[in-house]
Amino acid sequence: MSEELESVLNESRIFPPPAAFVDKARIAGWEALQALREEARADHQGFWARLAQEKLHWHTPFSVILDDSRAPHYAWFTDGRLNVSYNCLDRHLADKGGKTAIIFESDEGATRHISYAELHEAVCRFANALKAQGVEKGDRVVIYMPMIPEAVVAMQACARIGATHSVVFGGFSAQALKDRIEDAGAKLVITADAGHRGGKRVELKAAADQALAAGCPTVEKVIVYRRSGHDVPMQPGRDIWWDQALAGQGDDCPPEWLEAEHPLFLLYTSGSTGKPKGIQHASGGYLLNAVTTMEWVFDIQDDDVFWCTADVGWITGHSYVAYGPLAVGATQVIFEGTPTHPHGGRFWEICQNHGVTIFYTAPTAIRALMKLGDEIPERYDLSKLRLLGTVGEPINPEAWMWYYEVIGGRRCPIVDTWWQTETGAHMIAPLPGATPLKPGSCTLPLPGIEADVVDAEGNPVTEADKGGFLVIKKPWPSMLRTVWGDPQRYYDTYWKQFDGRYYVAGDSARRDQDGYFWIMGRVDDVLNVSGHRLGTMEIESALVAHPRVAEAAVVGRPHEVKGEAIVAFVVTRGGRPSGEAADALTAELREWVAKEIGPIAKPDEIRYAEGLPKTRSGKIMRRLLRAIARGEAITQDISTLENEEIIKQLQGEA
Repeated sequence: MSEELESVLNESRIFPPPAAFVDKARIAGWEALQALREEARADHQGFWARLAQEKLHWHTPFSVILDDSRAPHYAWFTDGRLNVSYNCLDRHLADKGGKTAIIFESDEGATRHISYAELHEAVCRFANALKAQGVEKGDRVVIYMPMIPEAVVAMQACARIGATHSVVFGGFSAQALKDRIEDAGAKLVITADAGHRGGKRVELKAAADQALAAGCPTVEKVIVYRRSGHDVPMQPGRDIWWDQALAGQGDDCPPEWLEAEHPLFLLYTSGSTGKPKGIQHASGGYLLNAVTTMEWVFDIQDDDVFWCTADVGWITGHSYVAYGPLAVGATQVIFEGTPTHPHGGRFWEICQNHGVTIFYTAPTAIRALMKLGDEIPERYDLSKLRLLGTVGEPINPEAWMWYYEVIGGRRCPIVDTWWQTETGAHMIAPLPGATPLKPGSCTLPLPGIEADVVDAEGNPVTEADKGGFLVIKKPWPSMLRTVWGDPQRYYDTYWKQFDGRYYVAGDSARRDQDGYFWIMGRVDDVLNVSGHRLGTMEIESALVAHPRVAEAAVVGRPHEVKGEAIVAFVVTRGGRPSGEAADALTAELREWVAKEIGPIAKPDEIRYAEGLPKTRSGKIMRRLLRAIARGEAITQDISTLENEEIIKQLQGEA
């Protein structure tokens, strides 16, 4: 990205915080937010030290705040000791033991309510079971589970005894699981006979067996939770049922008091090429930012019912399911299924039935539900909702407005959060009681987060609406510590570009005249069209603003004249067009984009399908789209796709 990235999206609507929300907010009003920012700017380390002392329980208080002697391998609160599970469970028992910690709804619709006291007992018993199977402090445990409370129990139990967990998303293939087990050197695997998702059975034990048969020599034991109840092979001496592992285990397991820098978990990020990166997170700093963002961004109150729809296989499910909500003593919903099974109102039905007040999901899900029409959410009572959130990718303004108007009834602020697996917690996001909102903007960095947009030389981009590289200029507590087993890759990936001065996010961004940040896509999702550098997200936003378009993804392919041609993959409302109807819509959409953005952004080619190629977590596989646009053979693994038939449609074969 040697040239400046051009911004072509213009959004002028502003929504100030509702007065009724401000009245009860934890951070109420612009002045209160600015006071936090000023405290952090005046004394960066002192700011985080104060919060760490106030928000966390320390068994041994820290005296060292930030150790930067091995930068960029930063370390926080190094001489302090604490336990993450104690902070999430034990410290609430005296006054919240009877409070509901988890409301669980299964794929089939059965529900369970689990109190803090019950969750504490379950975690202690399972922690004792892990110890009985030979798991010790520092061992790695891989968790390959459905989205059920027992997945959280397993994570918390590992944290309690000092084992480092690595959760692998239940939609990943046996090969992906094997790669992660081997890289982590896991001693034990926790899985289930199967998962239930969207009315289908996901054969987890079979995949785990396949992975272990292909290698994984470090694995000594496999604990299997009985979720489905169907017969699965159990290898004598290695495999043990969850309930058998629990038999005879006591419900008291004193927490292991760990160094703040003790590795809490590894979480692997993958692309279509290259070995997965094991992102390593520490204990104290990670938990601190999980707590502060629950309070600041979600404005969590004691009577809230919080629902983050993410699977625990992703960082969002770590920070805002397994750890953050429990660390602040909140009640949360955990849902095993999908947004549209057995009907398109499933999310809204859950919000209604469980009295959800804070709802946090991905733009992909919002657009899919928006496509089904307003009449579906209008059937449900969503009046208890008070705050909405988005995560995972930039949200286009039209989807933002639908979410705001149809789901939130124009009364719920939307917190559009930018962060990454590597950052551990929100970095740029509004505080709903303090920050005026702009549809499509993640607004401003949180207090204590020094974000900037810089050019190819690392100099700040000072001109409004000119894009550049998004960077973080100062260390923060929940930052990744390294890439597991590969410190050089950590440096090369995140720090090398600007000689270790800044953390490089890999995203392009711009700031508008008010200093608001707008994420323009990954740096590798930037098109160079006739010398103009265009962010794909902005072209996608223009397409989705057309009334016929439900979803769109834009990629580039080489063009001998323009450098790159723009190829759009589009999902339409009302069925996939073909023949003359498709030709007419293509002409209309090209002119629409020209009108919305400018002729330079007109797609050269538009392809239609009934959906976009996504992983089961809802992430669009853009590298796959690039290969299709270029007419290349599909060589990458597509086993995690929701619907492989989509590929043929996009290739023009179906």
